[in-house]
Amino acid sequence: MTLAAVTGQPRAIEALRAALASGTLHHAYLFAGPAGVGKEAAAIGLAQALACEKQPGVGCGECGPCRRIERRNHPDVTWVMPEAEQVARGLAGRSDFDHTPSREIKVDQIRALQERLAYRALEAPRKVAIVVEAQALGTSAQNAFLKTLEEPPSGTVLVLLASAPDRLLPTMRSRCARIQFGPLSRAQLAQRLEAEHSLDAGAAQLAASLAGGSLARALELDAEQLGRRREVIEQFEALPRDDARPWFKFAEEFGDSREAAEECLRVLATWVRDVAVAGAGGASPVNADLVELARGAAAKVPAAALHRRQSLVDQALVAVSERNGSPRLQLERMLIELMAR
Repeated sequence: MTLAAVTGQPRAIEALRAALASGTLHHAYLFAGPAGVGKEAAAIGLAQALACEKQPGVGCGECGPCRRIERRNHPDVTWVMPEAEQVARGLAGRSDFDHTPSREIKVDQIRALQERLAYRALEAPRKVAIVVEAQALGTSAQNAFLKTLEEPPSGTVLVLLASAPDRLLPTMRSRCARIQFGPLSRAQLAQRLEAEHSLDAGAAQLAASLAGGSLARALELDAEQLGRRREVIEQFEALPRDDARPWFKFAEEFGDSREAAEECLRVLATWVRDVAVAGAGGASPVNADLVELARGAAAKVPAAALHRRQSLVDQALVAVSERNGSPRLQLERMLIELMAR
C-alpha cells in the first residue's frame, strides 16, 4: 500500500509527495478526516517512502522494508492504538489484559512510545510512529505526548490519525501539520464494492450510500447487514407512541452489545435524515429502497419533531460510541424522549 495506491485523496497524497520530494517533511502530521477513507493507508505509504530500498522517497511496495511495514512488523515503525482496537484487529486477545480493554490510549502507552523513539533507527533512515484513533488519547496521554511533539527525537516522523481531531487539545493540533482527508464519493465506493466485495450494482450503490464516504464502512456492509438495516427501520417506524413496552423491546433487541447499538443508531441517523429530506420534497435519499416509507413517515411527523429526532439519535450515538454509555440504556432513553412529544 504505497502512496500511489491510495485512491480518492489526491490533495492529501500530493501534499505528502511534495514534502518528500523537496525534503521538507514535517516532524509531526495530523491526518484528519472520516474513518475508513485512507488515512492509515497513507500513513503506511509515507513510512514506506521513508524506508524503501528500491525507490527512496517514493516507496515501491515490493522490497523487504516496504512489505514489512505493510505487515506492521518493521522495527523502525511503531504503532499505537487503544487496547480495544488491538482486540478488534486481532492483534491482541482479551486474555492479554487483566482488565476490560480500554477504548482510550493510555499515558503508559505514550511513555512506552517515547522510550522506543529515544533509540536510533535500526534499519531505516528515520523512525516513524503511527497513532491510530488519536482522538482516543486521554488528557494525561496528550499532555505527556506534547513534549515529544515539541522536542521530537532526531530522525523521527509522528503521524496522528484522527476522525475527530477537535477532541485533541489545541496545543496538540498546533504542533502538527494537518493533512485533510475527505469522504470518498458514492461512485468510488460502489466501484470498489462491485470489484472487491461481489455485490451486484444495486446492492453496491445502496451500501455506498449508507457508508457515509467510508470505504471501511462500505466493505463491512454485506447482504445480511443491509437486511438488518431494513429491519431496524421498519421496526422503528412501527413503534407506537402510546405503549412503552415495544420501545423497551426494541432497545433490548438492538442494544444487546455496543456494536449492535452503534450499527442500529447509524442506520437510524441516515433514516431520520431521509425522512427529513422526504418531508422537504428533496431527492437522493440514502435508503433509496425505502423512499415510500420515508414519505409516509414524513407526512406523520412535524418538521420540528424531525429535527428533534435527529438530535436525539446523534446524542445517543455519541454516548454509545465515544462516551462508553450503556447501549441498551441509551436506546431506551432516546426512545422515551423521542416518543414523549
